[in-house]
Amino acid sequence: MDWKSYEEITRYIYEKLGEKSGVQVECFGNNCKVLGKSNVEHQVDVLTKHSDGIHTYKTAIECKYWEQKINKDIVMKVSEIIEDAGINKGVIVSKKGFTPDGISFAKYKNIGLVELREMEEKDWDGRPPIFEIKSELRRPEILGIMVHNTFRTNLEREKIEVDFVYIQTADRQKIPYSDFLKNFKKDLHKEQPNLKIEKYYPFIGADLINSKTKTKIAINGILCTGVLKTSNSGIKFYPVDGVWLIMKSLFEEKTFTISKQGLINEKRKP
Repeated sequence: MDWKSYEEITRYIYEKLGEKSGVQVECFGNNCKVLGKSNVEHQVDVLTKHSDGIHTYKTAIECKYWEQKINKDIVMKVSEIIEDAGINKGVIVSKKGFTPDGISFAKYKNIGLVELREMEEKDWDGRPPIFEIKSELRRPEILGIMVHNTFRTNLEREKIEVDFVYIQTADRQKIPYSDFLKNFKKDLHKEQPNLKIEKYYPFIGADLINSKTKTKIAINGILCTGVLKTSNSGIKFYPVDGVWLIMKSLFEEKTFTISKQGLINEKRKP
């Protein structure tokens, strides 16, 4: 984040918070300027307005993306601009907060003070900021398949294309070969992890048929070899990943959190 994006975020927050109360952003950025009674033009970071049906009230918002706290000199400067431009209210938004004399002078001049910064561990009120979710991944793996033919055959060994092969049982039921493999994998889930398993599936009087090549082989059964592999993993979830910014209004004693998706929530007091 830099000073420019800080201004844009401030504009977005005030625009969203003001939607329900009819507050609108009149202008923001370098082109947002107001003319004072002194005939001097002042640049304002964000200028909002709202109306009660008779009068229009304007608020000038000054953004300070500084690495030091805002003191009374800055508050005094904003106060003078507000007075000269005839603006109803002034607000200073700061990344690092305010000095005691800055807070006292702002209170005297009715200048709103807001701290807007990235979420830190201290903002979680002593609650652990990290949640860890541990999981075990179980993956059945087929190591080998052996088909027991009823008769010896001189047919060349062909590559089994799963999508075209099925088992036709003695009572003429058709079992897709892919379904048979899925059932074996399900059976592996019932076994001890990381242990090589052999399981024989009898198919007396059945045929293994390839619908693509039109070949048919009489079989007695199928011997499957496999293993259930496992691996452990842990996911650490930081709430700060979801909550990006925290915004505190000093005099109104309101706190808001802002996510990277732009969701704004008021943090209610318990």
